[in-house]
Amino acid sequence: MPSPDRFLLAGVMGWPVMHSRSPTLHNYLFARHGLAGTYVPLAIKPATLEAALRALAPLGFSGCSVTIPHKERALAVVDVVDPAARRIGAISCVVVQPDGSLAGTNNDAFGFAHNILQQQPDWRADEGPAAVIGAGGGARAVVYSLADRGAREIRVINRTLARAESLARDFGPPVVAVVWEERHRALEGVATLVNTTSQGMTGQPPLDLTLESLPPGALVCDIVYVPMETPLLAAARRRGHRTVDGLGMLLHQARPAWRAWFGLEPEITPDLRAAVEATLT
Repeated sequence: MPSPDRFLLAGVMGWPVMHSRSPTLHNYLFARHGLAGTYVPLAIKPATLEAALRALAPLGFSGCSVTIPHKERALAVVDVVDPAARRIGAISCVVVQPDGSLAGTNNDAFGFAHNILQQQPDWRADEGPAAVIGAGGGARAVVYSLADRGAREIRVINRTLARAESLARDFGPPVVAVVWEERHRALEGVATLVNTTSQGMTGQPPLDLTLESLPPGALVCDIVYVPMETPLLAAARRRGHRTVDGLGMLLHQARPAWRAWFGLEPEITPDLRAAVEATLT
């Protein structure tokens, strides 16, 4: 448990970062647990990332979240990296150790799976093939989560085939790369479809993907949460698919982060979700 005479500090490093809903999420948790502390946005330019991370300990921070574009670069800065983050190839959370050293982990995979399980408790990654759109950092965390939960085939579909092939090589079976031109047909037999790209986000064009080949029982997920219902999710809902938006992935990442930073594991409640949702309108 945190010491009652210590003001707790954490934050999120990104560039830009002021759009992040993480401060709303974490400051809600400070208030709910009656703790003296704050979580702040830290606008850190890429050139100053190492200096910023090294300043966490002397400034009294317990740690920080790491977001775009720092997740991969932070991997080379911290002193210790856990196996999940090493395999994913990116860090989403930094923890200041008692001796001032920095430990890096990745909570994206945890957040992805527990978001689905909260909204669709009967979901299983091994129900059938999974299709993942995109091959960036978000895709790597999703692929890690799916493989860790027993998915026997994961089709990674990306506009640039070389990136999908690189991801497939890094993870090995059950991951296979699919050329972009085959994306529609690659949905045949799929049980879980996940969009990890920014397509469909507010200000971005919708994802260019038709769902005619997707089996009726498939689950459709999007890690985008602005808007809550992307064009992909809207199209899937109209076809009768179960859908899962991306907000819960952000929310559930707080659980292992708080456990590492403050020795508490918060519950992701409907009130917490509503508080963050209110900032999206």
